[in-house]
Amino acid sequence: MLAPTVEMEKKSLEDKDMTVTRAVVVGAGIVGLTTGLALRRAGLDVVICEQAPEIRAAGAGLGLWANALAVFDELGIGDQVRAIGKPSEMYFHDPAGTLLRSPEFGVEDHQYLLVHRAELLDLLADAAGRENIRLDTGFGAYVEHADSVTVRLTDGSSEQADLLVGADGAYSAVRAQLVPGTPAQEHAGHQVWRAVIPADGLEVRGNRLILGTNGCRGGYVRTHDGSVYWLVNQFKSPPLTGTRGEQALERARHLEEDADGVLARLIAATPEELILHNQIMLVPPLPHWVSARVALAGDAAHAMSPHITAGATLGIEDAALLGHLLGPASDVPAALQTYQADRIPRYVRVAELSAAVEHSPTPREFARNYAAFSHWMLTPQRDQVRA
Repeated sequence: MLAPTVEMEKKSLEDKDMTVTRAVVVGAGIVGLTTGLALRRAGLDVVICEQAPEIRAAGAGLGLWANALAVFDELGIGDQVRAIGKPSEMYFHDPAGTLLRSPEFGVEDHQYLLVHRAELLDLLADAAGRENIRLDTGFGAYVEHADSVTVRLTDGSSEQADLLVGADGAYSAVRAQLVPGTPAQEHAGHQVWRAVIPADGLEVRGNRLILGTNGCRGGYVRTHDGSVYWLVNQFKSPPLTGTRGEQALERARHLEEDADGVLARLIAATPEELILHNQIMLVPPLPHWVSARVALAGDAAHAMSPHITAGATLGIEDAALLGHLLGPASDVPAALQTYQADRIPRYVRVAELSAAVEHSPTPREFARNYAAFSHWMLTPQRDQVRA
């Protein structure tokens, strides 16, 4: 969903007598693989470098909104993505089970697709071409030249390319060189626990997302294969004690009036080794995302709090825009400037709307501000009017 000005800029860039043939993408997560696929579809030769020895998911369930699904449709894999997902709706309840409605927003502002991260990564790796992915190959440094960039890798090799994309997450090594002094920062006191488990022997009739007391939010949703994804998070969490399961159960008490509620039983039934826990990390606002030959995408540029459950979707937008702007006849520095001019203002607004959700004084206002964010995100950029 690109603005007309971006489409016009793309055409003017393609009309120039310049050639781009090779791109290096650092990071084989969701955004890195989508970027690699988008650039390959645009006609570039792409190599994706991943420091881990395998492509693996850091997380469990993942919500994809309609704008991400539109990108995957454009890239030719939309049906495959839907086949590994379960259509879901982002409605919230209070601990008593009361539905918190926001009637001023439509059903479409609440709908998303729930997928398992590992399955999505496998699908994207296949689509991008596993032969184009170099595992056990981390990023070392880059050197920009007038017409290219040299990418030095941790295995001692180098790649000469026309473009480098850092899609290497919140702790991005590419960002550390491109924008020094911007390490990921703790979102103080913001903790999250989650897991995907089989539903065997557990009665989970539907999905439930709950806004509780003491800054706690969480819930559970059924996945496409019949498993259950549960999650609990908390703003301004006190110091942690006990096991991961005990920590999650302590927060669940603020989410269900019934001490033996569904969420509590799901947590209690989860083996400790399957529970993922994270201190939430944020990337501070950056003064720039690009240089002449280097660009950041996804969490490397804008890691944010998962309470708006849109980080991956917004990063997929980044990948799509790079694919739209770059091709075999593109002026790379001009294309990256256009990318930055589109993205930075968009994320300023994302940060404002995200903060409104986080600091909502009541569950009902949280639900309304969340729907306002998703409505804004799903509105084509050309139609958006700043509130």
